[in-house]
Amino acid sequence: MLVRHVAGAASAAAVLAVPFLAGTAAACPEPVKVHAEFAPPEALPEHDAVTYDEAGVPVGSRVTVIERVSGEGGTEVELRLKGVDPDRTYGAHVHRKPCGPLPADSGPHYQDRVDPVQPSTDPEYANPDNEIWLDLTTDTHGRGGSEAAVEWTFRTGEARSVVIHEHATHTEPGHAGEAGARLACVDVPFV
Repeated sequence: MLVRHVAGAASAAAVLAVPFLAGTAAACPEPVKVHAEFAPPEALPEHDAVTYDEAGVPVGSRVTVIERVSGEGGTEVELRLKGVDPDRTYGAHVHRKPCGPLPADSGPHYQDRVDPVQPSTDPEYANPDNEIWLDLTTDTHGRGGSEAAVEWTFRTGEARSVVIHEHATHTEPGHAGEAGARLACVDVPFV
C-alpha cells in the first residue's frame, strides 16, 4: 500500500504539475537513493539502517528511501519498507542527525521553519507542510510505502536520516509530530 502526503493547500491536480512528479528533471540533481537492510545498532557504521526494536522492524527487513529535488525548489521523499510487521501503521519522519547506537541519536525532526521550542509539539511547526512525514500502513506481507512532497528543499547538512516510529503521527496541539518510540533509523545523504 502506498500513501501519498502532499504539503500545502495544493490540490492533487496541482501536484501533478510539479516537475519532479511529472517526470521532467531539467536542472535537477540526480535522485538520492538508499537501499538498505536493517541491522542491530552494533553493526554501525558498516550498515546504513539500524533497528532498535527487532519485533517491530526485524533484522534483515529492508528499507528504500528516494529523494527527488525539482528545479522549482520542491522536494519529494519516498519511503518503502519490506519484511516489517504486517497490517501495522508506522510513523516516519526525516530527522536532523544520522542514526547512532541509541534511538535518540538521530535528533529532532527536520523542520523548514525551525520551532524555537524543542522538542517541537506545536502544530504551527510540527506539521506535514513544515516537516517530511512518511507515515505508512503495511500490507499482510509486511510491505508498505509512502511519499511526501513539499515546496522547499533541505538546508545543506541538516537532514541526515529517516526514523521509523511506533505509530501514526499525532497532529493535536501539545502532541503534534509525536509518533511514539523510535523503532529504526536509516541514514540518507539528503541533498
